[in-house]
Amino acid sequence: MVGIPSAGVLAVPRLFEPFAQRSLTLRNRLVVAPMCQYSAVDGVPNDWHLVHLGSRAVGGAGALIAEASAISAEGRISPADTGLWNDRQAEAWSRIVRFVRAQGAVPGIQLSHAGRKASVAPPWLGGIAVTPEHGGWTPVAPSAVVFSETSPVPRALDECELRNVVDDFACAAWRAQAAGFQLVELHAAHGYLLHQFLSPLSNHRTDAYGGSFENRIRLLLEVIEAVRKVWPERLPLWLRISATDWADGGWDVEQSVELARIVRDRGIDLIDVSSGGLVPSTKIPLAPGYQVPFAARIREEAGVATGAVGLITKPEQAETIVGNGDADVVLFARELLRDPYLPRRAAKELSGELHAPEQYLRAW
Repeated sequence: MVGIPSAGVLAVPRLFEPFAQRSLTLRNRLVVAPMCQYSAVDGVPNDWHLVHLGSRAVGGAGALIAEASAISAEGRISPADTGLWNDRQAEAWSRIVRFVRAQGAVPGIQLSHAGRKASVAPPWLGGIAVTPEHGGWTPVAPSAVVFSETSPVPRALDECELRNVVDDFACAAWRAQAAGFQLVELHAAHGYLLHQFLSPLSNHRTDAYGGSFENRIRLLLEVIEAVRKVWPERLPLWLRISATDWADGGWDVEQSVELARIVRDRGIDLIDVSSGGLVPSTKIPLAPGYQVPFAARIREEAGVATGAVGLITKPEQAETIVGNGDADVVLFARELLRDPYLPRRAAKELSGELHAPEQYLRAW
């Protein structure tokens, strides 16, 4: 039974209650969603990433998930993506991680392979395909099925190459731990490689990795198993999925619930619930919190912690989401680009507690 605060005692906003998983505790339930900055050279993060992530750690977020970082050079979305496929990248990340942890935030990283959506220019350069003669490469995918009319035809991966993909995810997770990250999120959403295997719209294979639901989730389960072998048992492992493709015949919320039940028992601690991204022609019914019902359903039916994301911009909105039990954490994205100090604003508006850095105490 939930207790009623006595007179004169304010209840702690649910958004500012700690969130514990395994040996880790987030100071609050506001999480910086992974957002690509397209500002790296050869996959190496730099001063931009230090200031970008560092300012949001100072801003009071409970955890920060660094942008989708490629497990291999061909797994980048663009030539300007960050990565974790070599030690030079891990060393550069370690500097950023040290600063984030010093501010009391949990540093996380999203590990990704772009699949058929790889080798494109940054958004502000039009997002067009980058050809091999201009520093790009031939994308790979479950099947030789293009993403859009302007995309190059990807090369279908063979089973030997799939084993390499699994190994690359595991190696990247090992480097993440070596760099000091305390949270890893596997990216199986937004039309990237692991999502491409999940959906019948992009996976036309007839081998053990295509066709049935069990076959289409096989690669993801192999990645989770390999990552869990190298990622410390004491640290949480999250998974981002697109709950639906918003397209007939594609991946849907019913399959997402079933997947969540399976991965819950394979070492996944939280499902970060997004949607879409697999096909460019869909019409998504955008509205504030439009993906929250997916997170709520997965949490309820699969019995696993979830994160809500997508057009969540106001502290009161986030407080309602966690207060209603629709999700365990809220991931803010573009609103945190507009205001790195959103958690401090939320604490003020919701009467939550969030300690200021010593250097800022004069303003409090």
